Amino acid sequence: MVQIITDSSVMYTEDEAKAAGFEAIPLCIHIGELEGRDLQIDMEDFYRRIEEGQVPRSSQPPIGEVLDAYARYPQDEIIHISIADGLSGTHHGACSAREMADNKERITVFNSRTLCGPHRYLVERAQRMKEEGKSASEILTWLKEAAEKTESFLIPQDFSFLKRGGRLTPVAAALGSVLKLKPVMKLTKDGTRIDKFFVKRTMSAAVNGVMEYMKQKGIGEGHILYIVHAAAIKEAESIRTMFETAFTGLEIHILELSPVFVAQSGPKCIAIQYIER
Repeated sequence: MVQIITDSSVMYTEDEAKAAGFEAIPLCIHIGELEGRDLQIDMEDFYRRIEEGQVPRSSQPPIGEVLDAYARYPQDEIIHISIADGLSGTHHGACSAREMADNKERITVFNSRTLCGPHRYLVERAQRMKEEGKSASEILTWLKEAAEKTESFLIPQDFSFLKRGGRLTPVAAALGSVLKLKPVMKLTKDGTRIDKFFVKRTMSAAVNGVMEYMKQKGIGEGHILYIVHAAAIKEAESIRTMFETAFTGLEIHILELSPVFVAQSGPKCIAIQYIER
């Protein structure tokens, strides 16, 4: 039997994941004196702390918990679909846990090279394939192909979060804040970092830039679009309307970022992600 394990990048709580048939081990979040787990802390309190100037930090799940998850399925073929290596230490931690596991020959740690929406789709589809009776080998073959057919774009609102994460130079962050620019950041193909893609003056111009790029790529009804936001539901709804007008038959989902990803990209940020069905 195949067992799917992942992390909270898929934005499933532990209980939601178990109800869906897989396991999602939450990353850790720290802000002020509060230490908690992703998707388990109060979001109003979390954003209040940020407004007060407290700086959130995130870290990978404890390796002991990953080992415990592996031990629960000693006779199964385990596929651990992790958040992109390079964006978090979670993938490396899973690989380290595998080496310590008694059943390591039955465990495959798969680097999704993505996060959030597309990561969620990879796990959901892998779980469906498992339920259809597909083998671990068949699921992994599909995962490798699907991971090549996704892209992610980030439009930040607070440059200080990207500056702290080393994704913007201090000068670029300062200029962006003063000039109210909207940089569009793009996840690199290998999923190891986020690079500046282009810069616009307004949110609508930034979104239009992403849409034009996607039109050139032939994105349409064969794809799923994720609009992922950090307490910016009105902006996300507006962006969905823009995509619905411009792309016929495109399946669109809106998701809210968990604390771990707000810690990296900041409040009010918007991510636009797509993956081939």
